[in-house]
Amino acid sequence: MSAPSEGVWALAARRLRGDRVGMTAIVVVALYALLVLAAVTGLAGAHWQQERGVSYAPPTLLGPAAPALPMPGLPAPSASAPLLDLSSVDPLAPRYREWDEATVRQSVETTTPAETLPLGGDRLGRSVLDKAIKGSQISILVGVLAAVVAAAIGTVLGALAGFLGGRVGDLLEWVYNVFTSIPGILLIFAFAAVAGRGVTSVVLILGLTGWTGIYRLVRAEFMKHAARDYVRAAEAIGASRTQRMFRHILPNVSHVVLVQLSIHVVGFIKYEVILSYLGLGVSVDQVSWGTMLAEAQSELILGYWWQIATATTFMAVFVTAFSLMTDALRDALDPKLRGLEG
Repeated sequence: MSAPSEGVWALAARRLRGDRVGMTAIVVVALYALLVLAAVTGLAGAHWQQERGVSYAPPTLLGPAAPALPMPGLPAPSASAPLLDLSSVDPLAPRYREWDEATVRQSVETTTPAETLPLGGDRLGRSVLDKAIKGSQISILVGVLAAVVAAAIGTVLGALAGFLGGRVGDLLEWVYNVFTSIPGILLIFAFAAVAGRGVTSVVLILGLTGWTGIYRLVRAEFMKHAARDYVRAAEAIGASRTQRMFRHILPNVSHVVLVQLSIHVVGFIKYEVILSYLGLGVSVDQVSWGTMLAEAQSELILGYWWQIATATTFMAVFVTAFSLMTDALRDALDPKLRGLEG
């Protein structure tokens, strides 16, 4: 009796384990996922809005910045200089001493701003590291959620167009042609100008404009599988159209959807960065890699390079690792490679 053959997913997992670059990329993406989870739960990056250091605090490795020199020609401030008597021109002057005494009686906790921060600080003294961690949460979640929305829309519409055909297919092809006739970036800007700023708006904008590529591939796969024997057998035993589409055909084309989903995550993260950089992305009370790059533009002119370096490094490492992971998944799930396994 011959041993049962491995399934599609088992073969894909075996190929993936043999890809060292792909496995390394998966580990890096998993570390980013843990970082996002820590940011969501408040374990990391929760205090990114707090002013922890002095303005433009340099990274710790560089040490504190040199003290600013006094302007020539201006006298140095003296603590022993006599105060001016303003009682003749200020009606509130007699109350100043009373208010000073009341202030002294109150216990006010003050913190001295740090001269340096782990990866530096911004104009307000906020930690660049905390901003990068919180920005990772926003940018990655936007990319993933928008890709899920686009994959859901493209899969459902592609399944209907490929399996049903006829007038339904013609109508969906017309909608597809309308969306693809407009340059993608212009369509995104048009939707962004109408929907406004915010995470939800960005997710919906990217999801509603980025489904066309997935639709085209899923439609072709459903057209190919609709005429195969296992689908005709399901029809013969009384399976409905919905069952044949989503219970029989969809599992056999899910690898196409998965790979396209991964590819769209990278693309949507880049679009989110562009929108936030131009002021059309997340709201002003949130931070993402795009808003960090927008702030760092003016800082770089003044010589403060650490915010743009941190945001760029965080984004480049994740996008590169996710792209390599996508390539590894595509190679592992490619049906053309199944016959190469001995």
